[in-house]
Amino acid sequence: MAQIRKMDVRVEIKCQADKFYHGFKTNLQQMPKICSQVFKDVKLVQGDWNSVGSVREWSFLADGKSDFFKDTLEVDDKNKTLVFKALEGTKLLNSYKSWNSILNVTPKGEGSLVTWTMEYEKQYDSVPEPLFYIDFFNTWTKTVDAYLLNA
Repeated sequence: MAQIRKMDVRVEIKCQADKFYHGFKTNLQQMPKICSQVFKDVKLVQGDWNSVGSVREWSFLADGKSDFFKDTLEVDDKNKTLVFKALEGTKLLNSYKSWNSILNVTPKGEGSLVTWTMEYEKQYDSVPEPLFYIDFFNTWTKTVDAYLLNA
């Protein structure tokens, strides 16, 4: 029987939690410019950039390989949480029946702790754990942190 699995990536950053969360949430369309080593392009497919239910198509690099996915966004401003729900994608949804990337930002000292939780269900038992996304989320988080600190 298939089960939902979870994997967390935690990154300590220098930005304060509110600044990082709101900066991240309101700059989704800028990610290819902010973090070009990860994202090649992002297009709005439906809705607007920051509204719940909007659909975006991302072109990105993970594990050194190009890929794309479409997602929709769930927003919980009170808990500083964004949920990116994968709707379709080449390698991602060929390997996983479902995939959610959950961003949560909490204050920590003078900075913040960013936690990315990957929730996924494998298509087959032989599908490996998505360990290569650890570097992906680390790079994305640290690059956005540096950008916001200099903004």
